Amino acid sequence: MANVLVVDDEEDLLELIRYNLNKEGYRVTCVATGEEAINEAKSALPDLVVLDLLLPSVDGLDVCKTLKGDPKTQHIPIVMLTAKSEEADVVTGLELGADDYITKPFSP
Repeated sequence: MANVLVVDDEEDLLELIRYNLNKEGYRVTCVATGEEAINEAKSALPDLVVLDLLLPSVDGLDVCKTLKGDPKTQHIPIVMLTAKSEEADVVTGLELGADDYITKPFSP
């Protein structure tokens, strides 16, 4: 069973994503801050990180940069999930190492 780390500061969205991924057979861990995301990714080494960009204190771009810059976590795929949908935002996310970019709102 694959482990997915979901990072978003919106509790309702975390529950929606957790429910849908659990239903598909994934084990899901949810956190609400960038600091928690980095700590959880380094300790649990999930199979995938679903990462919001707009987080309190440490934003998603910094989380992505930190995880992709660490040999222990650089192999973990990151899917950015964010309301920032401008082409420049997408390019920046992908340049920092994100594997895909999904804009909100999205269909589960």
